[in-house]
Amino acid sequence: MADSIRLDDPRALRAYAHPLRLSLVGLLRRNGPMTATQCAAALDENVPNCSFHLRQLAKYGLAERVPGADARERPWRATAMDTSWADDSDDPEMRAAADQLNAVILGRYIRLAEAYLATRAEETVEWRRAAGFGDYMIYVTAAELSALSERFDELLAPYGDRERAADGARPVSVVQLTMPRDEP
Repeated sequence: MADSIRLDDPRALRAYAHPLRLSLVGLLRRNGPMTATQCAAALDENVPNCSFHLRQLAKYGLAERVPGADARERPWRATAMDTSWADDSDDPEMRAAADQLNAVILGRYIRLAEAYLATRAEETVEWRRAAGFGDYMIYVTAAELSALSERFDELLAPYGDRERAADGARPVSVVQLTMPRDEP
């Protein structure tokens, strides 16, 4: 599996901007190769729906078939550990497709954050203290914000290669959201 895949086609961005497709790619990245039946069970979906969306992901290079344990098993795997796309295109079609994908991803993270809040009380004090929300208002140029984003990626990079269960580690979503604001 490659480290990253970059989507530069608006059709690929729109294809990826589907909640089930995002879930399928995430599932394959976390769990490794799985059949459509296994994906459907894990995501509480039906098999034909998962099978269709896996084929769509394959069409745009985001998933691929791999050999199974026997001739009947037909597993899929993600082609890369992360997906990137251009958010700075001057092409209106590319901008609209990137905005659509970003909106779907934002909605997904909002739902995940709400689900975390609903069960946060069940976490240990250690995890409640470590996880959470915050915000900062900073004053930077576009170049400084780009440099800050790069430093943030460098800071997180060592944690991406760790084994899932090493030293009591748990998967944690870290969401970066930077947006220019007008002064109130």
